[in-house]
Amino acid sequence: MILAVAKSTAQAPHIDWAALSPIVALLAGATLLLLLGLFRDRAVRETAVPALAIVAFAAAAGLSIWQWDTNTSLISGALRADELAMALNLIFCVAGIATVLLSWRSVAPREAAHGEYYALILTAAAGMAVLVGSTNLVTLFLGYELLSIPLYVLCATEMRRATSLESGLKYLIVGSVGSATLLYGLAMLYGATGSTDFSGIAAKLSTGDLVHDPLLLTGIALSLVGIAFKASVAPFHQWTPDVYEGAPTPVTAFMAVATKAAAIGVALRLFDVALVDAQPDWGPILAALAAVTIIVGNVGALGQSSLKRLLAYSSVAQAGYMLGGIVVSSRLGLQATVFYLAVYMLMNLAAFAVIVIRERETSFGDDIAAVEGIGADRPLLAWPLTIAMLGLAGIPATAGFIGKVYLIDALVDGGYTWLGVVIVIGSMISLGYYLKVVVAIWMRPAPASAPALAGAALDAPASELPASAVGGGEVYFVALLFGAATLFFGIIPTPLFKLAEHAGRSLGLL
Repeated sequence: MILAVAKSTAQAPHIDWAALSPIVALLAGATLLLLLGLFRDRAVRETAVPALAIVAFAAAAGLSIWQWDTNTSLISGALRADELAMALNLIFCVAGIATVLLSWRSVAPREAAHGEYYALILTAAAGMAVLVGSTNLVTLFLGYELLSIPLYVLCATEMRRATSLESGLKYLIVGSVGSATLLYGLAMLYGATGSTDFSGIAAKLSTGDLVHDPLLLTGIALSLVGIAFKASVAPFHQWTPDVYEGAPTPVTAFMAVATKAAAIGVALRLFDVALVDAQPDWGPILAALAAVTIIVGNVGALGQSSLKRLLAYSSVAQAGYMLGGIVVSSRLGLQATVFYLAVYMLMNLAAFAVIVIRERETSFGDDIAAVEGIGADRPLLAWPLTIAMLGLAGIPATAGFIGKVYLIDALVDGGYTWLGVVIVIGSMISLGYYLKVVVAIWMRPAPASAPALAGAALDAPASELPASAVGGGEVYFVALLFGAATLFFGIIPTPLFKLAEHAGRSLGLL
């Protein structure tokens, strides 16, 4: 009788497979890649596997566009399929395709096994999609872990290089601390409100009885710290320069773009939906954190000679800019943040593509010496990197300039004009290191570089191969495409404005 009663009362949640299809496509692609990677044929592993990864990302992007106007809850309110989630899914998929192209001839897939390497990228992207669609504290943590664990492994995939192994270990240790902190924070939010659903938390806070509850405020603080670790927000950014420098460059590019978009995306949902009624308490603290992050990131980048460390500190400063859109808790702030995430992706992928090429062609690795003098003899590399640096600095006629103006407008409209001024000051400081790269490109002669080993075998590590054997037409394509897009959307930003506007409507903020 007990079994009969249980069967009559327990009902499985309805699953809208169409709305869930982008995540399903990513996970199904990862599974197929693991199977395809078992083939011994070299052409299958080195060509078919990455090609299938691109197909999986393209399918997920297409399904996200197909479900653009869905705006529905999934699996008993655990996830939300709306325009914000779909817009961020597009960012993850575009970044994923670019990462596959950057990795095509890299050492990391060869040493870690092609099937596993690309499957981990797809799994991390699926975790990001779960994270930004989360409307429940449990789902949020599951998405957080699903994106984190594959990245720990990816950072260490160049197993013959000590710095790559060190990068993976550091990211694992610091990421575990961030995960534990986030879990404690989410548990306290549940303890204070009695609900794990964002809607339930918001309903409890709307009464005004819990807004100043110490348990709630502690939960908010710990949750913020956990997300700040993932978004490289100061003072929780210490891992970023070392991990970015040590990880394989394509993985660094993916982390810099997609992981930050995922962390900022879930912060938009958590703080501007579930915790929006507590904004007077967490808003000023988050604004102060944003200001500190902007200054620390920009000042920290000034003395860097490694391009990857420079971009790591740059990503810290950029996280500070994006926090401004969360602070104001308005639709305009959300739109500005989504817009900036999109242009941030364009600028960074263009820069990292050039770094990948120069790492393969020179003996300088990611040192700034690798790009000295390329303006004279390698203009196809010089222009994308120059545009990326100018865009990150916020120079007019680039997408980065439009994005910063959009964020400042949202801050002024939300009563945080002083933080807008900090963004301007931070942008002025950033000229000291972004223009240093531009000067190296156009105003310094190319240094003498050690020649590649002429007799290296084709299955040797990339560092031992001549540039002609390593190839890189697909990497040139990424550099030129995203460099041109940075310039295009700086002149004609309307398509991205519309994308951000749709994403802003999905949360129903005033």
